[in-house]
Amino acid sequence: MRRVTPAVILGVAALTATPFAAQAAPGSGNAHTASYGTKAVYEPEQNSRSYQKAPAGFTPVFTENVSRHGSRSATDSSDGDLILALWNKAEAEGQLTAKGREFGPKAQALEAAMSTVGYGNLSARGKAEIQATATRMEKRLPSLFATIAKDKEPIDVVSSGQGRAVDSANLYGAAIAQTDPDLTSLIGATRTDKDLLYFHKAAGGAAYRDYIANDQRLATTLTSITDQPKTHRAARDVLKKLFKPAFVDRITAGEFASIGTDVEAATAVYNLYAIAPAMSGESPGGKGWGMDRYISAADADWFGYVSDAEDFYEKGPGFADSDITYKMADVLLDDFFKKVEAKRDGTSDLGAELRFTHAEEIIPLAALMGLPGSTKGVTVKQPYTYASNPWRGAAVAPLGSNIQWDVFRKGSTYLVRMLYNEKETAFKAGCRPVSKGSKFYDLNELERCFGRTSN
Repeated sequence: MRRVTPAVILGVAALTATPFAAQAAPGSGNAHTASYGTKAVYEPEQNSRSYQKAPAGFTPVFTENVSRHGSRSATDSSDGDLILALWNKAEAEGQLTAKGREFGPKAQALEAAMSTVGYGNLSARGKAEIQATATRMEKRLPSLFATIAKDKEPIDVVSSGQGRAVDSANLYGAAIAQTDPDLTSLIGATRTDKDLLYFHKAAGGAAYRDYIANDQRLATTLTSITDQPKTHRAARDVLKKLFKPAFVDRITAGEFASIGTDVEAATAVYNLYAIAPAMSGESPGGKGWGMDRYISAADADWFGYVSDAEDFYEKGPGFADSDITYKMADVLLDDFFKKVEAKRDGTSDLGAELRFTHAEEIIPLAALMGLPGSTKGVTVKQPYTYASNPWRGAAVAPLGSNIQWDVFRKGSTYLVRMLYNEKETAFKAGCRPVSKGSKFYDLNELERCFGRTSN
């Protein structure tokens, strides 16, 4: 596995000096964060100074997490290829608007930056996000990591095996070691477990893949959302910013169908807008790409909704009468429990378990666990809309999103506190905390609540 050099860590550390709020969405204007969907960049959702203190006498003995990789470039050049092919035709015919003339060079520069980073690879911001998240975790639990160092407790690091997840894992471990060099020898080399952290493509995801490929209800529902009149109106609005009306008419009429439809072309513009904040570190002067100039906030919100709808039905709560989209995440939830139970039972000497994965795993896990925003499925008659459902990709699984369990012990009693994107978060309805309003739960109670057999 590729390890991180000190020079890389120093470079990433320098990026973290810029407040994340300032980096959140450079050039995004007043567009809603939700419009970025699961490409939204990461920000911790709670300041650690406001966390509840553990009940008297309890000390931290273990921590574990699962994290989505940090901000990245687009996974391929298809969006840039599509819209720039149309742009080149319009330029040759004198059919660009003033904004359209600006757009081409900016889109080309963004594509060049993503190609340099490597499609699908962590961006400078993504590296900074991961390192900063690791540093904050260690600072939240100083006594735990002191004990890990003193007692030589191993820190296990595991990823999906995909490049950006492996790189995130290595950066995270290196950041922990940089904060406390005594931990360096305890951090294991990043290992791969596809069944655990890439389950949508592993054996356990076979039924899920069949659903995605063949379920007619799913296909009909997604088509009804994507192909509705409002989507075509929004597409025309987006394209009119770049191309003169006559050229937009030709796109809409299908003259350039071999390149892309009106909706596909507008979606490509939206996708460049959505990925731009993740690539802010590679923009000229680090000032952002300004892609919001080429799509209105209202149109960005609409295409963000269309993107969220696809993720909701394909990975999230989905249809209320089926658990096909998230049942396979049980392997990951089971692993969370097993690691805590092994600590309790004295069969594990691990100090921490660190996992790195993708949105395709975080989103179904959130639904399986009943995390905020992921509790409500829909019906065919009442489909997913922003007005009727709280699920938002930008909140459920932004780039760098994470779920963490901190384990505290007093005698033979073990308590668990959950952080979701670094915010203290209650377990699902029906799980009883140790006291009203507390974010701490007895492990025995969580086993009962999630239907596990207590040892």
